[in-house]
Amino acid sequence: MLATGAAVTTALAQVDREKIYQWINELSSPETRENALLELSKKRESVPDLAPMLWHSCGTIAALLQEIVNIYPSINPPTLTAHQSNRVCNALALLQCVASHPETRSAFLAAHIPLFLYPFLHTVSKTRPFEYLRLTSLGVIGALVKTDEQEVINFLLTTEIIPLCLRIMESGSELSKTVATFILQKILLDDTGLAYICQTYERFSHVAMILGKMVLQLSKEPSARLLKHVVRCYLRLSDNPRAREALRQCLPDQLKDTTFAQVLKDDTTTKRWLAQLVKNLQEGQGGV
Repeated sequence: MLATGAAVTTALAQVDREKIYQWINELSSPETRENALLELSKKRESVPDLAPMLWHSCGTIAALLQEIVNIYPSINPPTLTAHQSNRVCNALALLQCVASHPETRSAFLAAHIPLFLYPFLHTVSKTRPFEYLRLTSLGVIGALVKTDEQEVINFLLTTEIIPLCLRIMESGSELSKTVATFILQKILLDDTGLAYICQTYERFSHVAMILGKMVLQLSKEPSARLLKHVVRCYLRLSDNPRAREALRQCLPDQLKDTTFAQVLKDDTTTKRWLAQLVKNLQEGQGGV
């Protein structure tokens, strides 16, 4: 009986796999692409080797890039519809799958594919289709930085990702702000990223100014998740001697007083980070 059950499971898996191959083939044809995008994006969590299958199959990545480029004209002037946004976001979900996979990540970066997403991060329209598009695009970059790979940070520092994230951190939806701040946090946690941001006063002050505005905003509309990333960014900046000196002057008062005591009541990690940040700024103050 058990053997029969195993055989049925294997047969079902085989059928499923055949469907995956079929949908990948259907991406190459404009007539069948939309449905294939939808089906594959639903399956991306359950097929571990989907990324290499997409990357190495003929014409697939070109088809996904075509989906992205096709909506550039709808960005400016901003006429993007919900249907267009959903469709391109399915293509972006498949690219996120490729970005996350260790076998395809390096090739994904070498082909400079993230740059195709930057026009979406430049958009400022507040409509839902644009918010969804920005959030999904940030998700692809977020998946890259989550891997903690040096090559990812090196690549991103050659692009305009930091100013793009800072703008979204200032004016995006709460969810977009959270992902953008997470990306900045991951860049800062890398030694090269921290050195890059603290290399010039202009870069540091831009980051510090946006983080300061966010703290002010969070004191009015609290979000524990977003605050956690903001505090971690400040704590990491305080590891750099020049940034630490500047933060002594410009760290928002709300992080020094009890403004966020209630929000952080049950968040021991962020409370610890905040205490460490204040301690870092106090240490050696007399001798500088």
